[in-house]
Amino acid sequence: MSATAATGAPPVSAPPATAYACLSIAAGLTTLVLKFGAYHMTGSIGLLSDAIESIVNILAALVALWALTLAKQPADEEHAFGHSKAEYFASGFEGLAILGAAVSIALAAWGRIQDPQPLTNVWTGLGISLVATGINGGVALLLLRAGKRLSSITLRADAHHLFTDVWTSGGVLVGVVLVKLTGWLLVDPIVALVVATNIVWMAAKILLETGHGLLDAAISMEDRQNVNAVLEEYRDRGVMIHAVRTRVAGRRRFLEMHVLVPGIWTVQKGHDLCEEIEAAVGVAIPYATVLTHLEPFEDPISWNDQSLDGREAP
Repeated sequence: MSATAATGAPPVSAPPATAYACLSIAAGLTTLVLKFGAYHMTGSIGLLSDAIESIVNILAALVALWALTLAKQPADEEHAFGHSKAEYFASGFEGLAILGAAVSIALAAWGRIQDPQPLTNVWTGLGISLVATGINGGVALLLLRAGKRLSSITLRADAHHLFTDVWTSGGVLVGVVLVKLTGWLLVDPIVALVVATNIVWMAAKILLETGHGLLDAAISMEDRQNVNAVLEEYRDRGVMIHAVRTRVAGRRRFLEMHVLVPGIWTVQKGHDLCEEIEAAVGVAIPYATVLTHLEPFEDPISWNDQSLDGREAP
């Protein structure tokens, strides 16, 4: 039996996930001021819906900072597998907060449909909103790249949220321009309702990914292929490996497998092989903790638990 943690991680010079969460908070505060300024200048309910979503951005970024700070804490006596699942609190909160924002936007839009209002200072307000949209777009791109590099669902959720904010901001801007050019006041609240619908769709995707993580979903298909490539090299050398099971907890990847060797091998020889396999898997995928179980392949009991569903995995 071997139980060695093998971890692959980005270079130590890379900024930590918490640094990106702080960047998201700063961007949220900046865009909040800009978007509410644009709303007060124009009176556009579409721009108000955009500003309301900035409040959600800030709340989500604050929760993300808390979750990322907790997630990086090392394992302890009460949390032997670490704290990485804390990231799901952030993504789950973000999904629920986005739903709340969608409801607020829809209610405000419905009120404006019943009582249309003319817009003022449209071009100045649009210019301010464009600056805010550019800030969100740049930060979202940075967060998405960092989320993929650091295997952080929290940063990815925040990035997708900001990208959605960019797209919805674009729709709002188009709606405001149409109101200015055509005089159709109802275009503004209708665009706000479309924004609310889009936000609900994005929230549903975030909550679905959060749910998969809380249910200990298997590692991604890309990671499975990388692991399988490593294990095939050992199988080609005559090493029998089965009962490979995987799960994801935030950025952490947990893998376990049975390694079958001749019963006449010494404990040291079998242990060395397991250590080698664990290290190789740890290099293939980031943040991996690998557990191997050594068994003699001559013993029929060793073949009783090949996998959960009868297939070789991952």
